[in-house]
Amino acid sequence: MVKKSNPSLTVFYIVEPPEYEVMASYLLASIRTRFPADVKAIGYCPEHRYDELHPSVHIAHEKMGAEIRTFKAKGRFDPAYPHGNKILSALEPRDTEWSVFVDSDVLFIRDNLPENIVLDGHVSCSVAASMIWAEQTIWDTIYGALDMDIPTERYPLMRRSKGAVIPYFSSGLVAFPERDVTGKGRFPDVWYDTAQILDKVETLERRRPYLDQMSMPAAIRRAGLDWNILPEEQHFILGGKLKDQPLPEDREIYTIHYRNMENLRTSGRLGEARANHKNLTGKKYVRRLTEDVKT
Repeated sequence: MVKKSNPSLTVFYIVEPPEYEVMASYLLASIRTRFPADVKAIGYCPEHRYDELHPSVHIAHEKMGAEIRTFKAKGRFDPAYPHGNKILSALEPRDTEWSVFVDSDVLFIRDNLPENIVLDGHVSCSVAASMIWAEQTIWDTIYGALDMDIPTERYPLMRRSKGAVIPYFSSGLVAFPERDVTGKGRFPDVWYDTAQILDKVETLERRRPYLDQMSMPAAIRRAGLDWNILPEEQHFILGGKLKDQPLPEDREIYTIHYRNMENLRTSGRLGEARANHKNLTGKKYVRRLTEDVKT
């Protein structure tokens, strides 16, 4: 399939105090540094947390030409499910052809283009790092609840896998078409519906915190789409057996999913994150942006 050149793209992510508002600002600086200027960026904050955002986070987004929007989180999952915020933010409308959700603890570290990530008729994502929380028999329950056949494809996971396994993907970087291109529903709507169905299956253990990822492969197929598995270089997940290790020097890595600030430090990229932010806002540290604001 031929990739379309220069597709319009929005990169979106969660901005939530206290940690994710700082990580999100570093993420935004990396978007602005590594992607073309016409790529849009939107940070989403649960509406009940919006008033808690540090004023510097608003300044950072304004300086870097990005919006902070809100979405309703309360009552959308029962019980509350913070990991589901990525699904809820995905449901919000955007005016580009494509959107890509990225976790806030992600940093783009090499110049990139939308066409390296999106593919017509597909949801782009990477295999998950591991699935040590469940046996493969869990997919019998998941696909049985959805009245679907288990996919025939098998893939090894990124960090820990006993051979090739039933498709299981990370939800830390997910690119999808904004429109309903198959007549079966816009992908975020189908993902939310799939998660709601599975959330009511009492025999399905470990729905928290894995509901978003356990529902995603089936949601892709229910939406009439297929998965485009990104190379590891487009979503390089740190932590686990790579804990405290620098990035490999023999690979062209575009994106790191660092998980926590210590991993970002040991990867050697914390200085880059802060330098990007300083280049674009004037300050290395996000919350210091209010120092220049006159009261």
